[in-house]
Amino acid sequence: MIFRNDKWDLPKGKQEKDETIESCALREVEEECGITNLILKEKIIDTYHTYEQDNIQFLKKTSWFKMFSDKNEKLIPQLSEGISKVKWIKIDNIDFYLNNSFKTISDVLKS
Repeated sequence: MIFRNDKWDLPKGKQEKDETIESCALREVEEECGITNLILKEKIIDTYHTYEQDNIQFLKKTSWFKMFSDKNEKLIPQLSEGISKVKWIKIDNIDFYLNNSFKTISDVLKS
């Protein structure tokens, strides 16, 4: 999980022009967490949320994927994106983090 804007979240981002959703997902996790050599697994779910930019409301669709890495790398938060912490969270501690997260993150993890 990543900690950004005083909330625990999962890494995600915007798809670049001519980029597949799968390569976008891998790139965003690599950039935001510093994890390399990720292997993309199956798609989990799509979620939707709104955000505001320049006084305009946007609806954003996010596609979530399972990923795998067999590397034991130090996680590195992408400070330039406002991410101050990156942590692996054990499933038996997840409720603590979900209490300070977005509802869609619970939906992703339940799926």
